[in-house]
Amino acid sequence: MLDRYIAEATQCDFKQALETKKPKSWLKSVCAFANGIGGTLLFGVDDDGRPVGLENIKDDSEKISELIKTRIVPVPQVVIETFEEDGKAILALSVLPGRSTPYWYKADGSRETFIRIGNESVSAPDYTVNELILKGSNQSYDAMVTGEKRSLYSFTLLEATYRERAGIPFELSDYTSFGLTDSNGFLTNAGKLMADQHAVYNSRIFCTRWNGLKKGSVFDDALDDKEYAGGLISLLQNGRDFVKNNSHVRFAKAPKFRIDKPDYAERAVTEAIVNALIHRDYILMGAEIHIDMFDDRLEISSPGGMFSGSPIQDRDISQIGSYRRNPVIADLFHRMRFMERRGSGLHRIISETERLPGYQESMRPVFLSDQSSFKVIIYNVNYAENDTNSTIDSTIKSNINNVLSKFDQSNSTIKNTINSTIDDAEIPLTEIQNDILNAIAESPDISMTELGHKIGRSRSSVRYHIQQLKNAGKIQREGTTRTGKWVVL
Repeated sequence: MLDRYIAEATQCDFKQALETKKPKSWLKSVCAFANGIGGTLLFGVDDDGRPVGLENIKDDSEKISELIKTRIVPVPQVVIETFEEDGKAILALSVLPGRSTPYWYKADGSRETFIRIGNESVSAPDYTVNELILKGSNQSYDAMVTGEKRSLYSFTLLEATYRERAGIPFELSDYTSFGLTDSNGFLTNAGKLMADQHAVYNSRIFCTRWNGLKKGSVFDDALDDKEYAGGLISLLQNGRDFVKNNSHVRFAKAPKFRIDKPDYAERAVTEAIVNALIHRDYILMGAEIHIDMFDDRLEISSPGGMFSGSPIQDRDISQIGSYRRNPVIADLFHRMRFMERRGSGLHRIISETERLPGYQESMRPVFLSDQSSFKVIIYNVNYAENDTNSTIDSTIKSNINNVLSKFDQSNSTIKNTINSTIDDAEIPLTEIQNDILNAIAESPDISMTELGHKIGRSRSSVRYHIQQLKNAGKIQREGTTRTGKWVVL
């Protein structure tokens, strides 16, 4: 029974006993669960998930209900269940996702609200509180009416793009119908974001093409650097153009035609940028979308984590529904056929990348999020990282042998010695492999999934490089796959 609760709860906290003198220690988790996607507190269980039991489970159930009613506003929906595990009495407090966010913990004349970050309940920052207020009042940032009149701005790009992609003209009445203005002609935030002018300060994209595999100084280590500001359609076009201008389309000859081999799938890039524009948190001031290009990958980062609250890396992408932080913008982008309203954008990024010539499972796109940001990583399918060392090795051998071939037979001993030395030489590790070694050295019991999260790579990519390290005699596994640990040799 205990295993079932742990498996079914997306988020779970263990409490050995019910703390009544300092109830904030567990009530803050009740708040955080109600503000997010829900969760379960298990009382009578130690930090390692072992049952220790409660002495008086009936009294504890009554105290839990009373403290929730008196200390949390509004009162969240909870379900209390009791069961036995190994003869120990366990109490499960399940908190449902709340609709009246934010939920506050109040005591001594003050109140505080909490959110989940990882497996902790922490005090919510101001921008998150603002978003919870909008969510609880069934409003969104993009639908809020501003004090700006539509007549003060132009929408030439929006109207032209809509006519081109939707096939019909953008009528004057559409501004109100689509939620860009109210009935009095005042713009909503969505309207300001779609204007030709730079009407919303943090509506910006910073784009950088870095030289190599890591970030550095923009002045010394960037091959290209652009900053764009303005309406969302303009940002989409500029972002796509930047990626296109800083990537390549290689080709392979076939008997009757040529096979194009682009670094990135154009549709996947568009989906990722659209996802960043419509799902980002515009309340978070001083933040913008970043497009960072490296030799081996493209990273698109946007302010604001998953709107549902849970990290994307903890979710099954095939089971994620369509939750929209900015529904007005999302609806308009759907009408212009830039996206679908079925939550299929992440699937499209993966499927379009998988169709590219040269794609391998280790190149599967990666999605990462925390409370304040969302990142999409798309790998360059033409980056021959896996073959780099062998190519260098064979090239060196070929050049040396060409030189040695000019010597007479008496130098065969020298030639054999040099070739043997090359064969025995240690091939340098890649950056990913070094990151894996460092992570294993810090946490020998780290799992493949945790490794992927830590270094920003897919599980299949980690598995590939783990095998390369094992083949090279750099690491080995001691014990079972489930309970063993890694050893750096």
